[in-house]
Amino acid sequence: MLPLLQIQPGILLLIGLAVTTLLFWFFWPMNGGLALITKLIRNNKRALLEDALKYIFDCEYNKTSCNINSLAGHLNIAMDKATQLLNRLTTLELVTLNNQSVALTDDGRSYALRIVRIHRIWERYLADQTSVAPADWHHEADRIEHVVSKEETERLAAQMGNPVFDPHGDPIPTAEGQLPKHRGVRLNTLQEGEMGRITHLEDEPRSIYEQLVVLDLYPGMQVYVTDVTDKKITFVAHGEECILTPLFAGYITVEKLSKEETQAPKQELLSSLKIGENAEVLGISPNCRGSQRRRLMDLGIVPGSKVSAVIKSASGDPVGYRILGTTIGIRKQHADQVFINRKN
Repeated sequence: MLPLLQIQPGILLLIGLAVTTLLFWFFWPMNGGLALITKLIRNNKRALLEDALKYIFDCEYNKTSCNINSLAGHLNIAMDKATQLLNRLTTLELVTLNNQSVALTDDGRSYALRIVRIHRIWERYLADQTSVAPADWHHEADRIEHVVSKEETERLAAQMGNPVFDPHGDPIPTAEGQLPKHRGVRLNTLQEGEMGRITHLEDEPRSIYEQLVVLDLYPGMQVYVTDVTDKKITFVAHGEECILTPLFAGYITVEKLSKEETQAPKQELLSSLKIGENAEVLGISPNCRGSQRRRLMDLGIVPGSKVSAVIKSASGDPVGYRILGTTIGIRKQHADQVFINRKN
């Protein structure tokens, strides 16, 4: 027992020093544990407030009603928490309540537009400059919008040439808070024989947006409705037949086109070029983004370039194409993204 009694004071001293150091760090101003926890809670509250403002703004922009029930459902929070949130927004004079209806004040709309601008600029950046999957653009931008400054976002926008649309076709508010009015109709309202150009793909809920991505649909693509029933809508997009339920088709916004406004329903693809055939590159599909698009352009696949298919691998994929005096191998999934004009 004696050795234990002799060593115990040293152990107690070390424990005391450790506890003192931990308490010192925890209560340290600005960067201590308590400060970090407080900052995290405050940021979470701010993120919830900003998400609420975005949702209310979206309802007003699309001319749909917004109340405490729809707000709680969208934010996935309990009714009592939604009530507390609305009380806070009202106290800050960002929203007004009229019976069950919620509306933004001028200050609330300005705040919402600022967050929408940040969100959509970062979505544009993720789509064009990174390898983030299309289904993840919205989620990542949702995370970023609450932690970056307005100044950082404006610098990014300037580097990208101040884009006016995000990759889903949504207009990006200007730095002054100006936003074009909503235009277009839902795809599920088109009748058989009608044509349109996709102007917007709704990115929520994710499960539906992922299905639209699988079909390679994107803003700017022309569609031609061939059949409409109560259970499905059949249409041709980029020369391929697509079938969606009316519910899924309702998440696609199109601008109706007359026959005079339409172009050829299908452009030829680089993957269709047979060995020995020549063509001129017309462009790369808007659906090809990020590092994949940059790689194709670095290989010389730009409008006006001459290309010929010269060799096919044993498996048939990839195919060797002659571009700018060099033979390069391109897989079919990437050659499907290149539009060509076949030469005789």
